[in-house]
Amino acid sequence: MTISVGAKLPDANLQVMGENGPEAVTLAPKLAGRKVVIFGLPGAYTGTCTTAHLPSFIRTREKFAAKGVDEVICIAVNDAFVLKAWGESTGATAKGITLLGDVDASFTKAMGMEFTVPSIGFFDRAKRYALYAEDGVVKVLNHGQETGACEISGGEALLELI
Repeated sequence: MTISVGAKLPDANLQVMGENGPEAVTLAPKLAGRKVVIFGLPGAYTGTCTTAHLPSFIRTREKFAAKGVDEVICIAVNDAFVLKAWGESTGATAKGITLLGDVDASFTKAMGMEFTVPSIGFFDRAKRYALYAEDGVVKVLNHGQETGACEISGGEALLELI
């Protein structure tokens, strides 16, 4: 079942790269009492994710902050090593976007946002989505059939709805 507006986001154990390697990040404390944007995408270094989806949130990060958003989080079914390198190479980390790895796809599956395309090596990857949550409750959710431009799940589309 796909997550919906009004639903509480599932808790998850995600990963971020720390000084000594991958570190666990529990999602619930990052959401408690905060306004957070979360967007999911198929994977670091993939075409549209790198050229359109992530850049849309880099462009809008400061505008989200101006609307009271405490944190913008990108979640991908990748490991912390890859996400650290991707965040640095795209400028997302410098812009203040948090990149978290859903290494076993458990969060993506709990959200009902997984998809698989074996012919290109995508197993249990995240569909494109963007959401705005307050205190862990989904207030706005954008997802659906996307072209390469990320019209539905991009930063600008979500920003207009907050």
